[in-house]
Amino acid sequence: MSVITPATSRTVNPGAIASLWEAITGRVITPADPVYNKARAVWNGMIDRYPALVARCATAGDVIAAVAFASAHDLPVAVRGGGHSVAGHSTCDGGIVIDLSPMKQIDIDPVARVAHAGGGVTWGELDAATQQYGLATPGGVFSRTGIAGLTLGGGFGWLSATYGLSCDNLIEAEVITADGRVIVASEDENPELLWGLRGGGGNFGIVTRFTYRLHPVGPETYLAVVLHDGEGEATERTLRFFRDYCATAPDEVNLIAVCGVVPAHEEVYPKATHGRRYVMLGGHYAGPVAEGERFLRPLRDFAEPLVDFSGAMPYLDVQKLWDEEYPDADRYYWKSLNISGFDDEVISRIATHAPRQPSPLSTTDIWHVGGAVRRARLDGSAFRGRDAAFLLSPSSHWVDPAEDTSNVRWAREFVAAMEPYSDGSRYLNFAGFLEEGEVMMRSSFGPHYDRLLALKRRYDPTNLFRLNQNIDPAGG
Repeated sequence: MSVITPATSRTVNPGAIASLWEAITGRVITPADPVYNKARAVWNGMIDRYPALVARCATAGDVIAAVAFASAHDLPVAVRGGGHSVAGHSTCDGGIVIDLSPMKQIDIDPVARVAHAGGGVTWGELDAATQQYGLATPGGVFSRTGIAGLTLGGGFGWLSATYGLSCDNLIEAEVITADGRVIVASEDENPELLWGLRGGGGNFGIVTRFTYRLHPVGPETYLAVVLHDGEGEATERTLRFFRDYCATAPDEVNLIAVCGVVPAHEEVYPKATHGRRYVMLGGHYAGPVAEGERFLRPLRDFAEPLVDFSGAMPYLDVQKLWDEEYPDADRYYWKSLNISGFDDEVISRIATHAPRQPSPLSTTDIWHVGGAVRRARLDGSAFRGRDAAFLLSPSSHWVDPAEDTSNVRWAREFVAAMEPYSDGSRYLNFAGFLEEGEVMMRSSFGPHYDRLLALKRRYDPTNLFRLNQNIDPAGG
């Protein structure tokens, strides 16, 4: 009897599945397995897919066997690291999920300031290991995110201005290619592939080991998180201040502004603030705490805040600060746009569209692109967006499936309204469901596209790895 997936009529012969079981040291999960529903679930509750099987891989050899199995049986392939792809690329219907979550090995060389981490490691796990030595590499702002997806797509976070993006600090990668080879990409060995992995997504293979450059961080740092009034004209006034502050901030200061609605959490926010619109000014100082308090003081003193959560805290806690704001199985749709300038007209348009969010859980995130991100060579990696002034991301977040349409529409219309102030490129980790296809890939990678297309044709000519920020080898 064959195994039939609930969402498709695709079948996989049990004998073939048994052969995969014998070939890997990890575990093979099918729809008949009691843990199947848990194994197929991903963070974004909008994504509900039914793979034919999930291969939990513990070694690079397991990944090679799973890739060979997918090729032999013509199965779609989804690669899962942390399972936090907003677009849902960590799973698929009727195919195989190559789940790297058992690959948790982390090795730190504190003298060389280098970290080696398996493809299933999350940022919280990597930070915990590196902070034992007072070191870190730039990650995101959500500790349960996998290192793989964030790094391959770029990687903005609380250390970006100081030390660059996550992908900028990737110095070596072990990659399993579509034809089952193990390739090391570094500055000395296959440097063109390393260039592509730094922002080009999962197009070229499955990365089973990441090697990062580490930097001195913490263990205590200073974080400013200040909610200012966002009602009426207050939003424009606060965003103008934020723009001017960003223009002179040193590299140690990493900045984001967020427009949203104060949640009704009495244990966190004063009751009088519940339901009010706010503009949060967030800043992290990657240096001595006393200096951080001084440099970030203007964010707090700009006006009388609604709430001020600023203070010194362990870097590990900084990285976990927003974990509770993004629970598993809620519904998410995030779009983005690289904004070329941030004049009063841009600010006015943001202030017009941000309050139209249908859900009080949604936010409008504005990341400052500065410091080490901008100083890196524009052609030094596949990542594009270093010459932007700010990254705008309308981030829809809601719970009720009946509200899907309105929340997706808000983010899409917001981005469309801001297109005149952009070159059309997006941060591809926040790109909705990448529904614009090749048009989005070309506009987002720009002059890098043809170089990435050549890499794709070399390493994955059949497009086996297509559930990602995909570059179709048949394109061009």
